[in-house]
Amino acid sequence: MASALDVASFILKEYGKMTTWKLQKLVYYCQAWSLVWDEKPLFFEPIEAWANGPVVRSLFDAHRGKFSVSRIPGGDPDKLNSDEVETIKNVVDYYGKQSSQYLSDLTHMEDPWLNTRIRGGILNDRRSNKEISLESMAEYYGSLEPDED
Repeated sequence: MASALDVASFILKEYGKMTTWKLQKLVYYCQAWSLVWDEKPLFFEPIEAWANGPVVRSLFDAHRGKFSVSRIPGGDPDKLNSDEVETIKNVVDYYGKQSSQYLSDLTHMEDPWLNTRIRGGILNDRRSNKEISLESMAEYYGSLEPDED
């Protein structure tokens, strides 16, 4: 199985430099849609419900202190198989046009983050490492109607 660093490295290789905030949200959405489309996780690391939205801590540690990145140390995009690449490309083609702020705001309106953080009793300004479950992601995103754009 690939890692979140592998996914992030692939995104940066294919789509170029971006803010770390945006990269985190794209990696989150790649995991969510892999659960729906491929019926399996894309990577093994947990996703935490941070104040600014979902975050993979290992990815955060890899880009800590940077505003934007063009590569992630330790990531290997060649570890991804063709199904995983297809999922990532579809996700980034759809969500990648949006700004970091838009993606963060979007995650704040969706049940996986909301249920883990806000409805879970964590105040907006508090730190938390509470995990967003794969089950909650699969259930929520799997229930969405297809976008006809």
